[in-house]
Order: sequence, then C-alpha cells, then structure tokens
Amino acid sequence: MVRGPEVVSYGEWPSPVTAACLVQGAAGISEVVADPVQPWLLWWAESRPDEGGRTAVMRCDLRGGEFQQVTPPDANVRTLVHEYGGGSWWPHDRSLYYVEFADQRLRRIDQPGAEPLVLTTEPPEPRAWRYADGRVTPDGRWSVCVQERHDSGGEPANELVAVATDGSQRLETLWSGADFVMTPRVSPDGSMLAWISWDHPNMPWDATRLHVHEFGDAELGPEVQVLGRGGDRSLCEPGWDPGAAGSDPRLMVCSDHDDWWGLYEVSLDSGHLLPVVVGDFDVATPPWVFGMQRWAAAGGTVAAVVGMGSGDQILVDGRTVPVIDSSVSSLTIARDAPDGAAVLAYAGAGYRHEPEVAVVRVTGDGQAERSVVKPARELGLGADLLIEPEAITFPTGPDGSAVAHALYFPPTNPACAGPPGDRPPLLVTAHGGPTAAARRQLQLGVTFWTSRGIAVVDVDYRGSTGYGRRYRRALEGAWGVADVEDCVAAARFLADRGDVDPQRLMIRGGSAGGFTVLAALALHDTFAAGASRYGIADLEALAADTHKFESRYLDRLVGPYPEARDVYLARSPIHHLDGFDAPMIVLQGDEDEIVPPAQSEMIVDALKARGVPVAYLLFEGEQHGFRSADNIVTALEAELAFFGRILGFNPADWLPDLDIAGL
Repeated sequence: MVRGPEVVSYGEWPSPVTAACLVQGAAGISEVVADPVQPWLLWWAESRPDEGGRTAVMRCDLRGGEFQQVTPPDANVRTLVHEYGGGSWWPHDRSLYYVEFADQRLRRIDQPGAEPLVLTTEPPEPRAWRYADGRVTPDGRWSVCVQERHDSGGEPANELVAVATDGSQRLETLWSGADFVMTPRVSPDGSMLAWISWDHPNMPWDATRLHVHEFGDAELGPEVQVLGRGGDRSLCEPGWDPGAAGSDPRLMVCSDHDDWWGLYEVSLDSGHLLPVVVGDFDVATPPWVFGMQRWAAAGGTVAAVVGMGSGDQILVDGRTVPVIDSSVSSLTIARDAPDGAAVLAYAGAGYRHEPEVAVVRVTGDGQAERSVVKPARELGLGADLLIEPEAITFPTGPDGSAVAHALYFPPTNPACAGPPGDRPPLLVTAHGGPTAAARRQLQLGVTFWTSRGIAVVDVDYRGSTGYGRRYRRALEGAWGVADVEDCVAAARFLADRGDVDPQRLMIRGGSAGGFTVLAALALHDTFAAGASRYGIADLEALAADTHKFESRYLDRLVGPYPEARDVYLARSPIHHLDGFDAPMIVLQGDEDEIVPPAQSEMIVDALKARGVPVAYLLFEGEQHGFRSADNIVTALEAELAFFGRILGFNPADWLPDLDIAGL
C-alpha cells in the first residue's frame, strides 16, 4: 500500500538537507580558462569551504587524463584588490600565475608539486601590494596585471604593471591615469594592449573607458583608441579574437549603450562599435570581481552566454547551443577541432545540480555534444526536492505603477504536506550588491528552507542586473526605498495570491541585502522577523568608513555626501530605532573591511536597549561573507533556530542553543 505524505506543520518538516550539506565536499567552481598557448589544457578554480574556505586551481588535458590540482596543498589563491578580488590567477603555456592570499604576492608554478617562484617583491607592510587580472605576453617574458598599492598614505593607487616572469622580481609601471583599472588584455601578436578604466564616483557598471595602446617589451606606445570619454556607457570584458587563419585579430568589448550589455567589435580606426552578439539580454555581468568573462572567440568563432532573466543560453555564431544549465558563470573556447567544430568549456549549474565544468563540441550545423570534465558533487538528494522556481513579476512602488521581478520557491518535500487550510511562512531574500541578481541555479541554502516547509522568494528588486541598464539604474537615488518597496511588494503579492501566511513573513539578506533587511524592519511593519548578515545600519558611517572601490558608490544610490547628508540620515536604519519592533538575528565577520563590525553592533545595541529580541553572532577570522565550513553551518542553523523561536514552529532538527536577548 502506497502511503501519501505525512501531514506536518510548516517549518517542522523533517529534511535530509542539513546545514552541513552546504559545505561537505562542496567546491565552488569559477573562472574556467583555456591555456592561451595550449588550448587543450583547461584550468579552473575551486573554492572549498571544508578546507577553511581556501581556493585551489585545477587543470585537465582534454586530450586525455584526469584533472589535477596545480597549486600547492596549503595555497589559498585569492587576491584582495578592490577587497572583493577575483582574477587571482591566469595560465600561460602550462604555467600558472597566481596570487597567494596570505601575502598577496604574485607567484608562478610550472607543474603540480613544483616549488612556486615568487615574482613580486615583499611590500613594506603585509599585503600592501596586491595583484589581479593578468595576462602573459606572447613571448612569455611579462605578466601584465593590475596592481593596487596601499602604501601611499591616502587612497590606494590602482595601476597597470608588467611583472617579469623569470623570478627577477622586476616590475614596470605601465599606466596610472585613473582611479581604477581592470582587464588588461594583450593582443595575440603582443603589439597592442587594451584595458578598462574609470573614476569616482562611477562604478564599473556605470561609466567606463576602453583604452587601446601600442605595446611592446613592457612599454606602452602611442594611443590607438579611447572609447567612453563621455561617460555615457559601461564598457567591460574586453578581449581579442585571434581571427581565422590569415585574418587580423579583432578587439571586442561588452557595452550597454543600447540598454543591454551586448558584445561588439571595436573599429580601431574609427572607434565605432559593430554588433556581434546583441539583443534583449545581457552578455556581461556587473564587474564586482575581476576575471569573469561570459564570451570567447577563436578562429573566427564567437561564443557568448546570454540571458539572466529566465536562465542562461549559450550562442555560438548566433546559434543557440542546447545545454542543460540555467546559469553559466564563465565561458572559454578550448580549441578548434580538425573538422571545424568548436570546443567550448564552461562552468555551469542547473536547478538540480551545483556548478560543474562541462565541455561542448559544436559543429558547423549547430549540433552539440556535451561531456562533463569535473562533475558537480553528488548530493544524494531526490530530484523531487530540487525544484525549478516560478519567475514572478508584480506591481510595486507607492502607487503600484512600477514592476519588479523575483523567483518564488514553494515548500517542497515529497514526504510531507502542510495541514489543510494552513499556509506556510515565507522567507524573503534580498540579494547583495545591490547591483546583483537572484541566482538562476540550485541553491542548497534555499532548499534548506523549502524542504522544511518554508516558502522562499528571491527578489530581483529595481537595480538588479539581468533586465537592462534602465532597470539597473532605477535604484539610483532610491536605495533604501525602491529595494525595500519591492521586497515588501513581493511578500504581499504572494500573501494576496494565497501562497503564504501574511502573519509569518520573514526577510533575510547580506551586505547590501542586509541593509534592505534593516530598512524594511525599521520603516515597514510587513515582516515578523529578519536576519541581517553584515548589513549596513548607518549610511553616513559607511560613506566615511569603507574601502576605495565602494567609497563613492552611494553618490549614485543615495546622493553626494555630505551635500545629501539629510537623505543619508533619513535612510539609515540606525536613525529609526523607534520603528524596530520585529525581532532580528545579526551575523558578522570580525575582519570585515567592507562593512565593519561596528555597523552591526550599533543596531544590535539599539535593539537590546529597546527590548526587542535580538541574537548576535560574531565570527572570528571571517571577512565580507562567510567562507569557513563551520561558520557557514553555524550561521544557517542559528537563523533556523531564531525564526522557529520567534514564529512559533519547532524545527525537526537538533539545533545548538541560541542566545536571544530580550526573549
């Protein structure tokens, strides 16, 4: 006799998705790169929470053989340029160039098990000289990259440098004409160098410039072209297409001048942009970190990832390549096959599997053959727990005339059902950035909640990426207002539709999303409880005490400081303590340079003074975002325990005791 699901109260469903599932054997895969000299060698990075959050670099020969770790077993490949990092490694002719997190110095390693060669000198203070986002010249003599120097006494200096690859520790400064630089890319013949620059108060998704100069032997020659001097577009992800045999290389770049981040060829004579891959989709993503590129070209073939609205697709020479992944973070062309087929490699994830490294062989008629080089970890979970969300669009704003978007994940567990007539609690998730987006892939952190009978809605509030430049800019001057309105509107939309219990609405977010949480709880009475991870409580304090990359970010999101000080005060949750009636859990890293612990502690102290229930967890050794497996587990279990205590449900899990002041 087949038994149906057991009727269990929402929030109390037994679940096989434990907090430990998020980290045991997990390997976040990113930055898949084909060796520019030997393109059948494929490289990628793996971040490993159960190894203290360190990142290792892997390599595989696509002609045969197993993948192997190239970096030493104790290495942690991570740069602190812009604090967020990315682009901390790059390969060339079987050698790997990487930045060691411990000292931020650049190294070269030629084969697994070899002793790394340190290429940069020791700075006057630990981590004062940092490196990122490099490429090696075709002759192998120089590694051109970004250097960030923290020894000038004021703001760090961001420059383009050439580092000798022979271990002599010789360094040549190439260019230092802007507040920020990124993505230096050497032409295939080594005769030209292209890069991106921008200045305060812009962020790289606001307005940037593309520079092209003649180049040779670690020296810049005359300027060839500069695009974007007018500051009216975001140019990013420049790169060179070597072209087909007998043709000249082409420079290509992503630009959002036509609302969407399309891929264009740059005319080096006129500076005009010629469309290559364009449409109502984004190819690029916001350059919060270095090293992300979602297009590749070789031998005249151009491949690009497009989308983010309902999921990603890969286009090859304008044709859609069928792949099963809904989210592709990095794309490269591994090689050209003798029969004219293109061999692509990418890091991708679906709604039923975590990131993996896959290879797709695409023939001239568009046929695709897919294989997996590094599979996603085996989760041991039934497919009926791992669901594809519903994409929803809903009215928002003071008069309901605007729209916003979200992904809705209903409670899902084949072993359980909620009591008849009852509706589940809802957890509203506000992503960070705020110029980011809800992730179109399996998130065990979401399944953790849905498998316990708690609905989740991941909100792409106004300002999110994936809906064009105009939608992304809808948050300008409105941070702390529009994003909050959209999170409130998403919760009310689902409650009015009958999906969730309007009395048991929760909100959760980190960093910029944490600010949205705090503002929502201070200025609205929609939510019964909230969880803030390293969230911003005081905009004025953030404007006065944050790192260079974001030091003028609020000029666009809030207003110029101190001219708009009144707006900063009005938007800061710390100045609306009388509005905090909903209980909250606050989680913070003690080494966070982006949102210092003082930000979290101000709000915790204020809630304690008002007698509002509050829990505070400070994690030793963590920066902006939690990387240690133990801390990831502790944080998630604490949130579940907190929400259960506040909303009156008893999770089926064994959970550690949680100290909640005021309860």
